[in-house]
Amino acid sequence: MRITNKIISNNAVSNINTNKVREDTLNTQLATGKKVTRPSDDPVVAIRALRLRTNLSKVDQYYEKNVPDANSWLSVTEDAIDTATDVITSMYSDCSSGSEGFKTAEDRDKILEDLKGLRDELYALGNADYAGRHVFTGYRTDMTLTFGASTKQEYTITEQMQATAVDDIHYVDVSTLNQITTANAAASTVTEQNVSDNTIHRLRLSYNDISDGMAPSIEYYDAAGTKQTITANIISVNDPAQNAYLSQSGATGMGATFIPETGELILSDDMYNTLKNVKDIDNTFDAEGNEIDEGEIRVTYKKENWTKNDLHPEHYFYCETPASNPAGKIVYNENYLTDQRDDDTKQAISYDIGFGQELRVNTLASELFTHDIGRDVEDMIRSIEDVKAMESTIATLKEALGNAVLQTDIDSINRRMDAAEKAKTYLEDKMQKVFEHGLTKTQGYLDVANVALTRVGNRSARLDLVKNRLSSQQTNFQTLSSDNEDADLAEVAVNLSNVELSYQAALSATAKISQTTLLNYL
Repeated sequence: MRITNKIISNNAVSNINTNKVREDTLNTQLATGKKVTRPSDDPVVAIRALRLRTNLSKVDQYYEKNVPDANSWLSVTEDAIDTATDVITSMYSDCSSGSEGFKTAEDRDKILEDLKGLRDELYALGNADYAGRHVFTGYRTDMTLTFGASTKQEYTITEQMQATAVDDIHYVDVSTLNQITTANAAASTVTEQNVSDNTIHRLRLSYNDISDGMAPSIEYYDAAGTKQTITANIISVNDPAQNAYLSQSGATGMGATFIPETGELILSDDMYNTLKNVKDIDNTFDAEGNEIDEGEIRVTYKKENWTKNDLHPEHYFYCETPASNPAGKIVYNENYLTDQRDDDTKQAISYDIGFGQELRVNTLASELFTHDIGRDVEDMIRSIEDVKAMESTIATLKEALGNAVLQTDIDSINRRMDAAEKAKTYLEDKMQKVFEHGLTKTQGYLDVANVALTRVGNRSARLDLVKNRLSSQQTNFQTLSSDNEDADLAEVAVNLSNVELSYQAALSATAKISQTTLLNYL
């Protein structure tokens, strides 16, 4: 084969260029620290790098963002529940003092003020937020748990209760004793016979001050499984013509009296027995295929006047605002009337914390901050205030007795005094029983709070396990990615030195060969 100068020149240039390409490749690897800079350099390495980078990016998202965010949410929730536990424990201590009887009026007044403060403090804890998102309000993270100020906003509320919500309470009828003044003390006709201690049947709603003119309707299923609706009769607690609390005493039939100021439904004996014995029947469905809970009692009513620290009904009940509302008609929690009301996963907020792993971070207000706590405190406060009011009446009678001159007035006032002392005895006994009942209820609330705290603790513990695993995964993916992409700089430097030497030798050899021609061989 004949070798021409052109061939020699082309081969020399080609070899020099090959050495130069190798030198450029190694120089790039040394400068970047990476094996490849484009997919064509090594497709296998490039594909593996993309997969490893994707996995590492996901792990980084979980480990550096999602997990810390979830941990912060849980920490805020845990702190709030822990404080709530302390508040309920203080309530329990107050109930214990009340159940044993107060030694002095000062002790009683101290407990009274303490209960008011603890109630407000408990519900204020429900407004805890993380990064501007309220942690106890489900999906409505932009809404506080309680009203921040007195507000006028109409809601039609449907409360869903069980038979356990129906109970018996003591009511002391003091007749007109609280209306006695020093001027009319002698003229009053109330006697001991007018004072009585009564057991009445009650269904307590979640709110008081429901003076909106709408009589609540009570829905329930009778023993035959037929839905029944009863409309309550409204009687104000201040009605001079009739006593709302005694309106159903001795009444026959299915009757209920609604006291708007206190938010209580007073039930007749028949109504009480019926509601107390409602039971769910398995596998019964309505026309739309929704399972019917015959053991549920529904009470629908309207409320429009709200005070500071009242709980927003949107977080607890099916409710709606009227079309006249500035935002128009809005229906909240529509599925509560078809699903199980105690399903606390309805508004669960979950974080992706790993590959195919989710963790719920929120606790709903209904799991801890229930209306019953505040309503029980109101019962205790009212029992104390009733005793204080009767003590004030007794003080008024003593003052009138000191001013009386006629024997007939003195005898009359003494009869009033006997009635007041009897009423005070009944009221103090009722107060003690209310606190004894509150002791049991508060212990139950404390158990609920501990359960909520345990749930948050379990979630935090699981999050810690996931965090540790993600830390290991992050390290492993970083190592694999480095092994796949990173160049061995020492090896690259040695190879680069060799290539540079080869390149210089090629240049030198080519320079010598280029000086000779075919004539030199002839």
